[in-house]
Amino acid sequence: MAMEPRSPRLAVLIDADNASPRIAAGLFDEVAKIGEASVRRIYGDFSGTRLKSWADILNKHAIVPQQNFAYTTGKNASDIALVIDAMDLLYSGRFDGFCLVSSDSDFTRLAARIREQGVDVFGFGAQKTPESFRQACRRFIYTENLLPEAPAPDRPAPASLKSLEPPSAASPLLAKVIAQMSDEDGWVGLRGVGQRLSNLAPDFDPRTYGAAKLADLVAKTGAFEIKRQASGDLLIRPKAPRKAPAQSAAPAPAPEEADDTDGIARTTARSGGSRRRRR
Repeated sequence: MAMEPRSPRLAVLIDADNASPRIAAGLFDEVAKIGEASVRRIYGDFSGTRLKSWADILNKHAIVPQQNFAYTTGKNASDIALVIDAMDLLYSGRFDGFCLVSSDSDFTRLAARIREQGVDVFGFGAQKTPESFRQACRRFIYTENLLPEAPAPDRPAPASLKSLEPPSAASPLLAKVIAQMSDEDGWVGLRGVGQRLSNLAPDFDPRTYGAAKLADLVAKTGAFEIKRQASGDLLIRPKAPRKAPAQSAAPAPAPEEADDTDGIARTTARSGGSRRRRR
């Protein structure tokens, strides 16, 4: 019996100081879509009560804590330990990708260095994460989209769900990608658009705009035409701009009104002449 190809091996490294334990379940569900979380480590000072919420769920998700005592205020030993471990794991050559879970821009150089080695980096952080770190990753997922109330890809988003951005905010980026890919008639495959979006904007995610899938987001914007092929694939293109209705010229004065005006003027002139003669 032939063995199925093994999923990509991933190292999941979590910065406990800059990640909420509420994302844990959604985080590993998301990682499972990419590959196998072979290493699961979390970095922080678990000797106090500040990280107790993380400590309570470590066993549930098989996360190995890496204890780093905060001997000096303002010095983050956890970040240094995470970077050292990441480089050790990178040079072991056993991993196909790294998942860096943090909203800290200090990991920008680490992400860039790993990618220079030809290994993918998937970032997970809050929407406030600096752009430098987001762009350094092959793909960046907002942790707000991993919370229990976020829309799931296998079901429609609830109508009451509050998205991080309105659907219309995605229209310019979608239009830009379509313009790069479209042929003469403007139609492009939705699947190809999704792939190009990942390269152009690592942090693009339909869930950010309250949609479970890219097709749902395109429909919610209202700015694109959608056509389904016989194969089931979807084609999209921007809607043509509406033409403004032509303004009609103002009607010319009626001839009767012009004649009446002239008659009044003549009558007034004659009346004035008569008064002068009587004097």
